[in-house]
Amino acid sequence: MRLLILLLAAAALTACGAETATSAATVAAAKAKEVEQAQAVKAQVQTQLDAANAQAAARLEAAERQ
Repeated sequence: MRLLILLLAAAALTACGAETATSAATVAAAKAKEVEQAQAVKAQVQTQLDAANAQAAARLEAAERQ
């Protein structure tokens, strides 16, 4: 009887561990996707900043020529 209780307790704890591991993997995958999206946004913003800086430099150069 005691062995049966220990086996049932071990099985219950193992199931909880598997659920926790699955939840952790799901959260990790979501965070990885979030990081990937943030990097894409960062690259897009950097491209826009570079374009704005190039345009400002061109305007300054044009103003200096006049």
